[in-house]
Amino acid sequence: MDLLLDTHVLLWWLADDCRLTRKAHELIKDPANGVFVSAATAWEIAIKQYLGKLRFEGNLESVLSDEGFTPLAIGLAHAIETSQLPPIHQDPFDRMLVAQSRVENLHLLSSDTRVLQYPANTIDCR
Repeated sequence: MDLLLDTHVLLWWLADDCRLTRKAHELIKDPANGVFVSAATAWEIAIKQYLGKLRFEGNLESVLSDEGFTPLAIGLAHAIETSQLPPIHQDPFDRMLVAQSRVENLHLLSSDTRVLQYPANTIDCR
């Protein structure tokens, strides 16, 4: 199964945070599963760092490589897909992750109740 990590799921994984459920942890660490991280996630982290809302140590690109995660660029098809989504969530980063999961047929791991309402392959990490 190919997985796409919501930003908070990635941060919980990297911090070994107890909020990451056992199910999510097992899915991410399973070598049979591909794990993708969107450029939207990197962008969201960078913005939150700049605003002082998040501290992230290290080079994200290197960290993702060390974890064996695959970066997922934002493409035109992803941007267009966001216009097909119902207005459940107004956060552009979350909408992009949902669109990417739909276009790329990825399972989106999230604990965001609004993200989980989308017609997409989502996995509840609550």
